[in-house]
Amino acid sequence: MKYRVTHITEFIYEARVGLCYNLARLVPRQLPHQQVRDASLHIDPYPQDHDREIDFFGNQTDYFSIQHPHDSLRVTAVSEVEVQGAKPEPRGRTENLSWEEACERLRNDHSPESIDALQFTLDSPMIAVEDILADYARPSFRPGRLLDEAVHDLMCRIFKDFKYDPEFSSIATPLKEVMEHRSGVCQDFAHLAIGCLRSQGLAARYVSGYLETDAPPGKERLIGADASHAWFSVYHPASGWRDFDPTNNQRPGERYITLAWGRDFADATPLKGVAYGGGEHQLKVSVDVARIDRSGRKSLAER
Repeated sequence: MKYRVTHITEFIYEARVGLCYNLARLVPRQLPHQQVRDASLHIDPYPQDHDREIDFFGNQTDYFSIQHPHDSLRVTAVSEVEVQGAKPEPRGRTENLSWEEACERLRNDHSPESIDALQFTLDSPMIAVEDILADYARPSFRPGRLLDEAVHDLMCRIFKDFKYDPEFSSIATPLKEVMEHRSGVCQDFAHLAIGCLRSQGLAARYVSGYLETDAPPGKERLIGADASHAWFSVYHPASGWRDFDPTNNQRPGERYITLAWGRDFADATPLKGVAYGGGEHQLKVSVDVARIDRSGRKSLAER
């Protein structure tokens, strides 16, 4: 499937901002199953400095600053992405492992992939492993259970036990409150799953991305399709990283576009920065993921 992604972020300030520094991760990743055919980033006001780099986790990152007074900031990212479907598993590496075997192999395997994955077993700025997470995870991780089965069960339980509520949480809402109120958004559910997996000694990372905005005929509309989305990946020593979406209770497929990944939301934030002045501000974000045909036009299902 081929998609055009339009992600608009606008800050409207109460008073003028004299200077701002920003970091954006708004260009989708190049992956074996996902090809970025075109990508542009329009910044208004025009920035004095703008550098593009690849960060520690391999995400394309734009750094820019605006060094003159301005009343608003509008960042528009437009990408054309072709998604072939779910990430293919390497041939000959489909070995089934129990979750305990996966933990043991992760600790003892000295391959570059496993060494890199070890960092995702540790606490990160927004996810600290606590007893409450281990207790919640334990029913899914019965002794001897296959890793895929255990993680799938955890995903299903989060979907069933927690309510999607965009009004409940913010970026700063701790996992303890999410657990207490059994509410949150995709970011919270991804963080919750990651904390549970790390509590069992597994490697798990946070993935940010997008969902197709309008469902094609015969398909249900996915939760979180009007904004950037989030899910998680767990490391399987025999076949690499495997994605799960607890918000929609499914494995991500061709309607998912991967933007960035890291230890948690802090490593994959689409846009963040520091502004000097401005007072209070209003934030507006809109995301549209439209399926397009070979000519570049929206398909009939999107019109």
